[in-house]
Amino acid sequence: MAHALRLARRGLGNVWPNPAVGCVLIRDGHVVGRGWTQPGGRPHAERVALDQAGALARGATAYVTLEPCAHHGRTPPCAEALVAAGVARVVSAMTDPDPRVAGRGHAILRAAGVEVEEGVREAEARALQAGFLSRIERGRPWLVLKLAASFDGRIATATGESHWITGPAARAHVHGLRLMSDAVMVGGGTARADRPSLNVRGFGAVRQPVRVVVSSGDLPDLPPEGPDFGPLWQVSGDPAELMADLGARGLTRVFCEGGGVLAASLLRAGLVDELIGYTAGVVLGAEGLASVGAMDLASLADAPRFRLVESRRIGADLFHRWLRA
Repeated sequence: MAHALRLARRGLGNVWPNPAVGCVLIRDGHVVGRGWTQPGGRPHAERVALDQAGALARGATAYVTLEPCAHHGRTPPCAEALVAAGVARVVSAMTDPDPRVAGRGHAILRAAGVEVEEGVREAEARALQAGFLSRIERGRPWLVLKLAASFDGRIATATGESHWITGPAARAHVHGLRLMSDAVMVGGGTARADRPSLNVRGFGAVRQPVRVVVSSGDLPDLPPEGPDFGPLWQVSGDPAELMADLGARGLTRVFCEGGGVLAASLLRAGLVDELIGYTAGVVLGAEGLASVGAMDLASLADAPRFRLVESRRIGADLFHRWLRA
């Protein structure tokens, strides 16, 4: 299952609106097939692994990070494909909460005489599926807010100079996080001031994330969609409605890169699920531009709280990751 979870991670940012799933087929102690959900969501992980295994799938055990699907779409259900291939046992990490599945995949397998074991490394699987689960259960994508700032929380000098507060290693790391996201989002002010690319660079030919700009005003000319740039969506409105709209469009993981006004509005609305911070060893002072705009907090008790889950040095900077408390 640990191997299947590693395979599943390869699909993050590539498979929306589908979940990123990994599958490993074991027979007589040997891996005979493995797969992960392919870009665009098809084929599914189980189908890739079964095709790789061929006749060796008969009598094998399938380790799958999410309950095999049970509904007919562009392809037949994976649960039926596993039965047809003669798989003897299926070990799944978690039940699929999608109403079209929700236990039906496991039921198909059991009805066909396949042994089923559920809940293996479920906590890890749920963390991996945070975006998919958020869209299914809450109707909106998982939202990550990234802040790259000076030691005193500033993202630019008083004159607007910001290139570069953090070092090249941290910036390369950001591109890796963009790669695992369905969309990269910024506010209209940031789009007009910085004309950011919002694409993934340094990883070869990849499925580029959707570029989301939150603004009701005119935007600068940004590069059109193509091999190097994802689709460009302009959205506006109430933060909760905005996120619901992105969920309705199929997005599961949104990586927000500011600016300060947008960051504050999302935090005030309680929509930020995860904070990613890059802190540089430079001090810009009170006249610098704050990383987060006005929060209108009446007391400390009203401030959104997050718990630290990871921190380490990246190049000359400090990387830290926090989840909503």
